[in-house]
Amino acid sequence: MQPHDELPEFPAVAVTFAARTVQRWCGATALLLAVAGSVPSPVAADRMQVTETPSPGRWTLAEGDRPVLVYNHGTIQPPDGFLEKVAPGNLKYAKPRSDYIHPLYGLDGQELTHDWSLDHPHHRGIYWAWPEVMLGEEMGDLHALQRVFARPVGTPVTRTKEAFAEIEARSRWMWEDTIPIVEETARIRVWRLRLEDMEPVRRIDLEFHFRALTNNVTVARRETRLYGGLNCRFASNAGQELTTYIAPEGSDPRPAWASLTGDFANKGSQILGIFQHPANLDYPGDWVQYPELNWLQPTFPRAGTRFPLPTDKPLILRYRFSNYASHPHSTWDAEWNRYANGSSDADLP
Repeated sequence: MQPHDELPEFPAVAVTFAARTVQRWCGATALLLAVAGSVPSPVAADRMQVTETPSPGRWTLAEGDRPVLVYNHGTIQPPDGFLEKVAPGNLKYAKPRSDYIHPLYGLDGQELTHDWSLDHPHHRGIYWAWPEVMLGEEMGDLHALQRVFARPVGTPVTRTKEAFAEIEARSRWMWEDTIPIVEETARIRVWRLRLEDMEPVRRIDLEFHFRALTNNVTVARRETRLYGGLNCRFASNAGQELTTYIAPEGSDPRPAWASLTGDFANKGSQILGIFQHPANLDYPGDWVQYPELNWLQPTFPRAGTRFPLPTDKPLILRYRFSNYASHPHSTWDAEWNRYANGSSDADLP
């Protein structure tokens, strides 16, 4: 993801027709759709912003007064009364956590992610972690919060432009919560809500840099074949549908995308697309899903391998989320192509 110094504003649009008026709220802007036969015209748009919430280390990326997501850079403690509800065998997983996204909000303000689950207390919204982190011959579990933990470093850098809000934050993986073994940078960019074919869409880009601070640090999926990488625990929803796709080997280009469709909090259907960037190492990563847990994720590294994190240059992984209220106007392949070719919402007409 390359910073854009000068980006044009793409506000929500009011479209007028002659027969009826349909009003709906989408993200931070009320979109008034009335039937009359005129061409789209821009209306005033809310400011993109990044603010630290009253709780230190929790950063909200928003459009106007509508939050899009919260990035938890600081260490988040269990909610009051939570530990008393956790089964004794799961208490070791109910540990303070940092460096993750929750909540991710839908277009109508509903929470799309889940944190502090009683069945898997270590699941935490959207987080980038591996269940098998090796330091030499010793194994820790960044995913399940065992022996190795991501802890905040410094104060995040925030940037806002007309077209996006962005946060860039540093964390260190701490072995036994004392020895730094990996330097991590997470960059999260929320693009302004757009109206495309009279349907709202929100895009969110994620980019992660991981560099080992010592030799012999490797990451792997559970049993080197299951989950690990960009982990996504979504909230309960009605009518959930999970779809995954990787184009056949030899395809050029070779899209890799997944989608989740469901009704969250009885506020209507939301569709969330997840896209892997083709520059990722070991692309395309396998898709792993556990529907009973509302879990869907792209994995890294390749099954059957342990990836040694370099000390001289970082491992870089990139992903995009696209949130629609109904089926997107284009195919998911076209949405993946837009991302893979470097097109941002600031580049679109």
